Amino acid sequence: MEWSGKWIKPSQEMGEVCPVFIREFDGEENGGREIAKAELWVTALGVYEAVLNGSRVGQYVLAPGWTSYKSRLQYQVYDITQLLKDENRLSVTVGKGWYRSPVPGWITEEGKAEKAAIPAGLLAEIVITDKEGNTTCIGTDESWKAGESKIRFSEIYDGETFDAGFKAAEYLPAEVFEWTKDNLIPQEGEEITEQEYIKAAAVFTAPNGETVVDFGQEVTGYVQFTLDARAGDKVEISHGEVLDKDGNFYNANYRAAKAKIFYTCCDGVQTYKPKMTFFGFRYIRLDQFPGTPKPEQFYAVAVHSDMKRTGCLRSSNPMLNQLFSNIIWGQKGNFLDVPTDCPQRDERMGWTGDAQAFVKTASYNYDVDKFFTKWLADMAADQLPDGSIGHVVPTLFVGSGSAAWDDAATICPWQIYLTYGDKEILARQFDCMKKYIGFITNTTKDKYLWTGGEHYEDWLGLDAPVGSYKGSSRADFIASAFYAYSTSLVVKAGKALGEDVSCYEDLYRNIVETFRRTFTDYRTQTEHVLAVHFNLAEDPAKTADALADMVVSCGSRLQTGFVGTPYLLHVLSSYGHTDLAYTLLLRTEYPSWLYPVTKGATTVWEHWDGIMENGDFWSTDMNSFNHYAYGAVADWVYEEAAGIHTVEEAPGFERVRIAPQPDTRLEWLEASIDTRKGLVRSLWKQEEGRIRYEITTPSPAVIVIDGVETEVGPGEYIFYSHEQ
Repeated sequence: MEWSGKWIKPSQEMGEVCPVFIREFDGEENGGREIAKAELWVTALGVYEAVLNGSRVGQYVLAPGWTSYKSRLQYQVYDITQLLKDENRLSVTVGKGWYRSPVPGWITEEGKAEKAAIPAGLLAEIVITDKEGNTTCIGTDESWKAGESKIRFSEIYDGETFDAGFKAAEYLPAEVFEWTKDNLIPQEGEEITEQEYIKAAAVFTAPNGETVVDFGQEVTGYVQFTLDARAGDKVEISHGEVLDKDGNFYNANYRAAKAKIFYTCCDGVQTYKPKMTFFGFRYIRLDQFPGTPKPEQFYAVAVHSDMKRTGCLRSSNPMLNQLFSNIIWGQKGNFLDVPTDCPQRDERMGWTGDAQAFVKTASYNYDVDKFFTKWLADMAADQLPDGSIGHVVPTLFVGSGSAAWDDAATICPWQIYLTYGDKEILARQFDCMKKYIGFITNTTKDKYLWTGGEHYEDWLGLDAPVGSYKGSSRADFIASAFYAYSTSLVVKAGKALGEDVSCYEDLYRNIVETFRRTFTDYRTQTEHVLAVHFNLAEDPAKTADALADMVVSCGSRLQTGFVGTPYLLHVLSSYGHTDLAYTLLLRTEYPSWLYPVTKGATTVWEHWDGIMENGDFWSTDMNSFNHYAYGAVADWVYEEAAGIHTVEEAPGFERVRIAPQPDTRLEWLEASIDTRKGLVRSLWKQEEGRIRYEITTPSPAVIVIDGVETEVGPGEYIFYSHEQ
């Protein structure tokens, strides 16, 4: 589309206040002709909310979302036909959003200056089509007016200040300014929308005398409150994820993010919720609040990308079910246009390492095809000329390339292809994938290995030396293993696309041979895991057995971090150690997936003991309580415990392999995935000394029960195991 509208900004200085742009129009704008359809085309340098004749336009929260803005800025198109009247008033408020909010604790002074130099820009067009097909466009220009809004301050990390009683003195003509339109793209990912309203579970006085509201569930979004107040009364709210061991409000782990709401009341009954920001929280502290607060006055509004739920896990174990719930809430809370690491502290960035670790689980839980397609397009746009990938996408700061993080460039598109069966994602990302392999090849110190450079290694591994966040696995080992794995995925992607990948096949073969000659021993749990899972171990069964022995010898405790944990249970169960995999899954003592559940967790934690056994916090600087990466264990439950496998040769569940691996410590377990082909379901249940299996497949399938393979067509089936 050729935009007739121009970029506009306020003509007056407003400081931190969010501007509102106004355009009034009537039927004479289109010659008085009968309207057949009207649309609003709109985007902003920041985030916006559009209101037409008192009604909000669309359901998109924090529009236009977060992209690699220099290359890609989404615009939205809304049907406003039913909102039109004889006399119309359109107002669009623009906040800083991700585009202009500084990232506290991370941004440089140069970066702050760059953010501050970006104007609060709006680009919009009202497109009216009459019954005869004639079109009238009312684009942003000097005829629009701008003034101060009731939102006196709003940033992503620090929160929002709102004055309900404020009235603008005047609205002045907006100012046209030069800004590119070459980066404009139509809406690509899912819109961010309000998904759930959660009523406060309790309002209580903490031991230190503070008033705290508990919503019973950690969410990403914002608070909505209703109160009866007098003009000028103040509300001040702080957000937090957990209480300390004494039962007091705590949010020191938010680091430099202020995460506050300031609200000035008008007269009477009023309801408020933020419009231009979001928070990660379970608790709020009422630092100021008129009257005596009651639970019914407060709701937590959960927002996330509008993805379709596709996967479900259930079992006979209530704690395991809570873990499944935590994984879902962790995904919802961090899939906010980009796959963020966390929603609360001074980050909330699209960390690539977290995304690649979780992408398989993500694609089973929800339909994330559009979500990842959009995010991976931003990754390709931000990829540097040397082929390296930023540690976060959209790229806010550029590292030198880190194994397992930058490998999101290959792992994510391949998994999306396997889950949904659409080659388009591979076609779009193939150049990015190849360039990334080129980066490693051209920058490594040792041919056919990835050596040197700065890596996050096995981040937060429990075998880390004292004072380090990095596990004890060798950096060159991890990097070289991922070099091999990513190269193998380029080969697979190329073959799926019909490309000549012979040079990558040669490269892969040389990497594997060199890896085996160089790394003749495996020293940590994670090194054993990667050697087996990435097909690098010459004797994978022996290596898996050694891993099992290592796990058992340290008390059936995992010691893996972000790199090893996603594959740990897969390696064990693939080589005859399913009982040990279940032991790790069902363990309630630290470290384990269920340990946070014993501490009341409602989302997945960043660190295995974010809250230690004595009630103290592991740290303040690296201690998010909504960090989905370790939730990747869910894909083991889908694939191994329940047995639902995709088939590489027939992606998108065109064919299915279902090979459940039950355990006597559970009475029953059920998994289902609503695939593009239909529902895949696997349930097993202990029943009178045998196991009953209920299998549903929408596609031809191989069902494996007690080692016996049965080929079936689409349908529902019941099998029984041999008597135990």
